[in-house]
Amino acid sequence: MKKFEFLPHTADVKFLAFGKTLEEAFQNAALATFATMSTQKIAKVMKKEISVSAHDYQALLYSFLEELLFLLDTQDFFLSTITITLSQKDDSLFLQAQVYGDTAKNYGTHTYVKAVTYHEMKIQKEKKFWVIQVILDV
Repeated sequence: MKKFEFLPHTADVKFLAFGKTLEEAFQNAALATFATMSTQKIAKVMKKEISVSAHDYQALLYSFLEELLFLLDTQDFFLSTITITLSQKDDSLFLQAQVYGDTAKNYGTHTYVKAVTYHEMKIQKEKKFWVIQVILDV
């Protein structure tokens, strides 16, 4: 199964991310977000921890991807690999992630992602796998 694919969009970047589990689909959405900016293989030099919570999976995905962009903007962190754990307690959803990457200035970029959007965002299970659709503001 492929990790993600880019779809045509008139002004921004639209992609589908896939996974056998919801965690894997979230991971692949993060990888697609960074593949939007560079197709180079990123070294695993640094490790960061991310924790976000939300009331539904769309808000959780949005917060998670925005947190990754925040790391890029504030710490020049460029994603290489990621491990995610999702959990739920009462009415809240939680995402814990260990992200590995390198300093962005070490790599050439061709696009800059300004923000994640809720526009046309979808998270759904299709038969045996999960599909996430996201549009990024570039």
